[in-house]
Amino acid sequence: MKFVKPLLIALGILTIISCSDTKNEISKKEYESAVSFMYTNYNNKTAFNLFTDVYWFNDDSGIWFVDHSSQGKTYRTVNFKDGEVKDLFDATKLAKSLAKYTEKEVDSNRLSLSEIQRTENGIAFKWDSKEFELNLQTYQLTEKAKEKKASNNPYESTSPDGKWVAYTKNYNLFIKSTKTKRVYQLSKNGKRGYEYASWYGWYDKMEGENGERPKRFYVNWSKDSKWIATSVVDTRNAEKMYLLDWSIDSLYKPKLLSYYRGSPGDTTMVHLTPVFFNVQTKREVKTKLPTATHINSVNANWSETSGVAFASYAERGYLKQYVKEVDLNKRTERTLIEETSDTGIDNFDFRPLEKKGKIIFLSERSGWRQMYILDIKTGQIKPLTEGSYYVNSIQYIDEENETVYFLASGKETENNLYHQQLYKVNFGGEVTLLTPEKTHHIINFSKNGAYFVDNYSTIQIPTKTVLREAATGTIVAELTQADISDATSRGYKVPEVFSTTAKDGKTTIYGAYWKPTNFDASKSYPIIDATYTGPHTQRFPKSFGGVFSNQSLAELGFIVVRVDGLGTSGRSKEFHDHSYKNMGNNLEDHVLAIKYLAKEHSWIDGDRVGIYGHSAGGFDTGRALLTFPNFYKVGVASSADHDFRMEKAWWPEMYQGWPVDETYEEVSNITNAKNLKGKLLITHGGLDDNVNPSATFKLAEALIKADKDFDLLILPSQRHGYQGDHRLYFIKKRWNYFVKNLRGTEPIWNFEWE
Repeated sequence: MKFVKPLLIALGILTIISCSDTKNEISKKEYESAVSFMYTNYNNKTAFNLFTDVYWFNDDSGIWFVDHSSQGKTYRTVNFKDGEVKDLFDATKLAKSLAKYTEKEVDSNRLSLSEIQRTENGIAFKWDSKEFELNLQTYQLTEKAKEKKASNNPYESTSPDGKWVAYTKNYNLFIKSTKTKRVYQLSKNGKRGYEYASWYGWYDKMEGENGERPKRFYVNWSKDSKWIATSVVDTRNAEKMYLLDWSIDSLYKPKLLSYYRGSPGDTTMVHLTPVFFNVQTKREVKTKLPTATHINSVNANWSETSGVAFASYAERGYLKQYVKEVDLNKRTERTLIEETSDTGIDNFDFRPLEKKGKIIFLSERSGWRQMYILDIKTGQIKPLTEGSYYVNSIQYIDEENETVYFLASGKETENNLYHQQLYKVNFGGEVTLLTPEKTHHIINFSKNGAYFVDNYSTIQIPTKTVLREAATGTIVAELTQADISDATSRGYKVPEVFSTTAKDGKTTIYGAYWKPTNFDASKSYPIIDATYTGPHTQRFPKSFGGVFSNQSLAELGFIVVRVDGLGTSGRSKEFHDHSYKNMGNNLEDHVLAIKYLAKEHSWIDGDRVGIYGHSAGGFDTGRALLTFPNFYKVGVASSADHDFRMEKAWWPEMYQGWPVDETYEEVSNITNAKNLKGKLLITHGGLDDNVNPSATFKLAEALIKADKDFDLLILPSQRHGYQGDHRLYFIKKRWNYFVKNLRGTEPIWNFEWE
């Protein structure tokens, strides 16, 4: 009898565990729901018109677009003369015409037309790889005869006046008169590895040990055909990165592939030298512009003035950026803009307005990205915009009326500081708001600048797509409205937005989280950080286009969060600079945000935290489990740059600094492999020529040497982004890795992809 009570207790514990396990089991229904929220179901079942692409007719008479619904596609149009939204054609009649022409059944609700333009009696379009003209009165269909296009030889270029043809031979540049056929050799020093009129291809691959780089040709003719600008590409001392292609079914040995790519700190890189030729004298005109590596080479564009070019380039390390005026007639060079920074210059942009003798450019010199105007003649610079907000981009410049249209975020105090709105500013600095809705606006201008299309929304407010008059922002026509009624009928709720305080104890940071449609507040859910802290971008979901972006994973029983901590872009330079030479600390704000959410919501289990990310987000994932091993328990890192010293040079040198110093060692996942405690899956495409797989293999080696349990998946045929069946396979692996190791239940492998 002494054993009865312990036995009863043991049986009770087993019963509780059994009930708990049964309660936590995952069902195929949850997988089906996860699949339904994937991108392939947009404009098909789950969601419609989250974002609407609008196309401008070449004659500036109007626009066309597709309105999606559960019934199918409706092609619609707006004529600028009356602003009326109407059907572009009768879909039933067109389907009958196409069916008659092809002798095949055609669904009028599923037509896929492209390249639509107005004609005298109707429209022209492309369908099923054929080009047609349709008479909208009779619905008579005519297949257009394929035009015999003039030879578009990628290895030669005809001058604007048609008098010369430029080409290369034996790595030198030649021109030939189209009238007399006489040939002139402009350069004489070219040879293999030192090639005139060439360009560097980021993804130029070579086969075999001594494979030749793909032939590249590039010249930039001046508008008056009197000058040629081009480059010499020097690969003689450039080192390569290597790949082995194991995925070719007919080969039983891997194919060796290589490509020129410098890593941070390398001097053995591809170098480019800008060169200029006078067509009349047939001679090169020397300049003082620098020979530079392929990550900071000189970009030269011709001015309206013959023989004058604008050249822009950054110094290695991106702490200085130049715009120079190069006058080949006078053999002079003048610095127009010199940007300097202690923490890197990112996304520099300038636009010459020569009719006005001005240059518009964007700069963070004030501590915020603002717009400036330079007088080319005097060199005087003055701000066009001022304030504690961020100018995202220049959208359109009306040079004649001295007006610049631009997108900016954080200017309107009542709007979320990540939501951009459209403004115009005149050369006197008077700024006018054109899109007053307190949402995020994605803009598409007509070629003539008279109109723009506006997709405006937030992650919680469905997209409205409208046509607006550029000068005033007045809505001319309402085009489409987002519809997610299918999802909401199944219990879906839009992501919730939150804010908290960053690691500096003062700055407000923002994020959003997704919950499963069968959410039950009485339960406790693991939370997964969908990360990407690359300093050139943001993770805060700004528009309704991303309303389902993390819902599939949430459907499997998780809370999924996205957050922007200190160091990401789109805010002040001070905010951005937190990541400079410090990218290993970008996740501290994510930890604080998740702890904040767990404290605020009893249904978030702060002890079961996962993380996943791709590329720089993959680095984050490895970093999370190695730097915060007691916080992050499960991670899936795909195509990651686990050690910046093995990455392409420009990205780390921009944000982690140059020359390479001890900070590269400190932030490396490889050198911190010994810290792993949780479950980590690392994956990579075998043919990734953007982020070479070598760092993933090296991390695996370090984890083995440290005697750490981890999982490795190589997709032999895939590049940086996974495609087709390989993408679905990886998604399934990622889903199930979290289901098993974070949710704590046995996953299902054989479910259907809808």
